[in-house]
Amino acid sequence: MKASQFFISTLKETPNEATLASHRLMLRAGMIKANASGLYTWMPLGLRVVRKVEHIVREEMNRSGAVELLMPFVQPAELWQESGRWEFYGKELLRVNDRHDNLFCLSPTCEETITDIVRKEINSYKQLPINFYHINTKFRDEVRPRFGVMRAREFVMKDAYSFHADYESLVRDGYQPMYDAYCRIFDRLGLDYRPVAADTGSIGGTGSHEFQVIAESGEDVIAYSDASDYAANVELAQTLPLSGSRAAPAAALEKVSTPDVKTIAQLVEFLNVPVETTMKSIVVEGENEGELVLLLLRGDHEFNDIKAEKLAGVKSPLTMAAPEAVRAAFGADGGSLGPVGFAGKVYADYALEKGADWVIGANENHCHYTGFNFGRDAAEPEFVDLRNVVAGDPSPCGAGSLKLTRGIEVGHVFQLRTKYSEAMNAAFLDKNGKSQIMEMGCYGIGITRIVAAAIEQNHDERGIVWTDAMAPFNVVIVPMNYKKSDTVRQAADKVYAQLLAAGMDVLLDDRDERAGVLLNDSELLGIPHRIVIGDRGLQEGVVEYAHRRSGKTETVPVDSVDTYIRTALGNG
Repeated sequence: MKASQFFISTLKETPNEATLASHRLMLRAGMIKANASGLYTWMPLGLRVVRKVEHIVREEMNRSGAVELLMPFVQPAELWQESGRWEFYGKELLRVNDRHDNLFCLSPTCEETITDIVRKEINSYKQLPINFYHINTKFRDEVRPRFGVMRAREFVMKDAYSFHADYESLVRDGYQPMYDAYCRIFDRLGLDYRPVAADTGSIGGTGSHEFQVIAESGEDVIAYSDASDYAANVELAQTLPLSGSRAAPAAALEKVSTPDVKTIAQLVEFLNVPVETTMKSIVVEGENEGELVLLLLRGDHEFNDIKAEKLAGVKSPLTMAAPEAVRAAFGADGGSLGPVGFAGKVYADYALEKGADWVIGANENHCHYTGFNFGRDAAEPEFVDLRNVVAGDPSPCGAGSLKLTRGIEVGHVFQLRTKYSEAMNAAFLDKNGKSQIMEMGCYGIGITRIVAAAIEQNHDERGIVWTDAMAPFNVVIVPMNYKKSDTVRQAADKVYAQLLAAGMDVLLDDRDERAGVLLNDSELLGIPHRIVIGDRGLQEGVVEYAHRRSGKTETVPVDSVDTYIRTALGNG
């Protein structure tokens, strides 16, 4: 492709609205243009990257045995109402009416649509297992779109759905092949990633893994063992009960005045006590109307709402108790709460089980207890896992300790089991002619999100640093004075033709711009291999080769450029 026949629209200045590196660089490189909040046009350069990702995803999905179809972007409300997600999904589901006042939604995912298709087309065990996938636009009405295409409202996604006669087939013929295919996809894309155990969230099911691209800017925190292959999203990573015996009480329970103290930080400063000796209280609604549940954590630990939501007797989705309900049950407001005198259900985190002489709210505004001990001053709670893990915690696998890193979720595989097939009666006849509900899996990859995640992981002060697999062009030819020098133009055209004939994806930057602009743009765009052709080098029979990632620069005989580049591409 010649730049004069393409469209390159780079920016010198960084747009004010861009905070993440990927957002800044995608705008500066002219990959995307904003249309509205969370809505972007993919410009020609960016679209080439998207298509490269799609191509690899499609190849590996086909290799895994999945069958491609294309489901509609607009979905009828009846299917979502049938599955029970029409209201449960929340405000991210954009609902619309057509001219006949029929209700639809813009697709955020396709569990309902594919289940409807399969229940009409599949009726025998002989037709199972089957795995359908498509690559299409999705829409989620994010309350606060941000970070460019990383969290846009409209995006491109590959989603696949497998159907099975039993759970063993789901794992063997669906989940594991998809897990393996995802690993191949991210390996081929050249990304540093980790598969991690994760919560199923609003999609549902009994087990899942996220595929996280490792990046300091990632929104997710990943916990992994330093002595095994264990890895999990911090929201799912388990903490373990403490070993040993509980410390003996050494202090009496004493109520102290703590005026204007409402947070753990204020409490620690006011009483001059270590934060590790404090206890914080969180009050949530119980399963039964009017019930409250008290959750207790160490003051320096972070509450894990996903773990709390799964506790027996706790309302799902997790709902914080209203201030007036808290006041009625405890006699005090938030910031002064504790278990002394509370008659309801109490859960305490494992980290509290072996300690003694805690500082805790006294259920009286502006008052706290010091010297609090379970069993003596309040009934023993049920000790459970309530917090996010921290670096140094024992790994749940039993080997080594946990370390933490940040990641960007770009793929997710789920064992849905029968959540949707049962709700929508997707059944088949087994070998004995008996009707059975299908087991189901679903598997998503954020195509456009991968592009942004790759940039977060691969950039420097000069711009993007693409891998060969994802680059919009693998090679860029930068001729000095292409319009003015016949010698340079003829040499550039010849090298360009040779590389095209060799099947390479090459850009000849024949724009009438200054040399500095052309060179800076080549680095901003992140094209892995650059050939600079100038009169001075041609007088010596050479051109300059530069590798974007390594920074390696050397001269190459002009007559063997195509061979050199083929070798460079082969080595990645």
